[in-house]
Amino acid sequence: MSWIRRPANLIMLLLLPLALWVAIAPMAPLTPLQGRSLAIVILTLGLLVTNALPGYMTALLFFLAALLSGIAPPDEVFSGFSSGALWLIFSGMVMGLAIKSTGLGARIAGLLGHHLDGSYARLIFGLMAACTLLGFLMPSSMGRAVMMIPIGLAIADRCGFMAGSRGRTGVVLAVAFGCHMPTFAIMPANIPNMVMIGSAETVLDMTFSYTHYLLLHFPVLGVLKAAVGSLLIVWLFREQPDTEAALGPAETDGAAGQGQVRLLVVLALALGFWMTDSLHGISPAWVGLAAACLLLLPGFGLVGGKQLSEGIDITLLLFIAGILGLGQLVASTGLGDLLAVWLEQLLPLQQGADFINFMSLSLMSFVVSLVATLPGVPAVLTPVAPDLAVQTGWSVEAVVMTQVLGFSTVLFPYQSGPLLVSMQLAKEPLGQLLKITVPLTLITLFVLLPLDYLWWLLIGEIG
Repeated sequence: MSWIRRPANLIMLLLLPLALWVAIAPMAPLTPLQGRSLAIVILTLGLLVTNALPGYMTALLFFLAALLSGIAPPDEVFSGFSSGALWLIFSGMVMGLAIKSTGLGARIAGLLGHHLDGSYARLIFGLMAACTLLGFLMPSSMGRAVMMIPIGLAIADRCGFMAGSRGRTGVVLAVAFGCHMPTFAIMPANIPNMVMIGSAETVLDMTFSYTHYLLLHFPVLGVLKAAVGSLLIVWLFREQPDTEAALGPAETDGAAGQGQVRLLVVLALALGFWMTDSLHGISPAWVGLAAACLLLLPGFGLVGGKQLSEGIDITLLLFIAGILGLGQLVASTGLGDLLAVWLEQLLPLQQGADFINFMSLSLMSFVVSLVATLPGVPAVLTPVAPDLAVQTGWSVEAVVMTQVLGFSTVLFPYQSGPLLVSMQLAKEPLGQLLKITVPLTLITLFVLLPLDYLWWLLIGEIG
């Protein structure tokens, strides 16, 4: 009976009959295939939210259930393995190994730490700002995270924050959130943003202005949200840096210095291609994979086979592939479309009620992200934007832009690949994310979104 006393297991025990009922006797408008799909989604999300099983085990069970139930062909179930996001994570892992093995992370940490280690608040706000600004240069939050986490860990070591300490966890959270959350306000800086832009161009024949997007979202979703996140981290994880442990930049011998120079060249080339992706059209994932191949190349590379086998976490790759496959399943079976239609009928949308419409559309995007994960939101909501525009009296562009308000609000770790990857790379418990995501979600819904509404009114986006 001790197994049942665990809250996570008790929740799963309650979800099991619900999933079986949906699978066996689905109610209209669900088809039998959608009923089976929804049952698998319910159980998978339950395991992800409760963490009743390790993430990789949840992913494997999802693969097995989806294949045995026949709800999707293998190429859709395993679509996460062909996703650029997964290979960008792998590439980032290789870069992280090289940054650590060459001592470049410690060297950069010494240069940054010299300006940031005076106080914990300065350290957290500085890291948040640096990672946010990197979003203007590097278009992938996953790539930014895997590049910056080793540097953040080196800064934590420099400040005397040992493994398991509050201060170290706070540093990791500052890097994870800085590389991801505020950069939703920068148009090409995140995968959901790009999916939204691509969906709008394909489905609605609509293009967006970089500067208008930045003006619309960066003041609140970028600056204010980064400030609130930093304050929460400082409040919950404050620990005084050890100034005696904070030394200058690490000294390097000749061989290590040559390795750092080669690594800097590879990183500079990758960054150059990332910054100019709109010109050459090469996916950031394949740029990262090319950089990883260079770093693994015998004779030139900086990461050997033994380092690779010991440093690559296959369980993390399985977990991410499962998350991506779940989002694809929700989209391909039509569950996302049904959810959008249901929310459209449920929410009190009407012309002239701009504040209610603003909050309702933002909430719609947020709820969809809980089921379809962040990249799935634009794929589900963009096609119904013209209908929503008629109901609200807004422009179609304004309706599409409300998606950003929802998918930039992360409640549970499974919704966001970059946050998951950051914590896994730093070997920090995923539960620490909830200490920030829960209060940040509440502050966003009750404070930041109303402020964002006032900002949209001020610049004439609505009203």
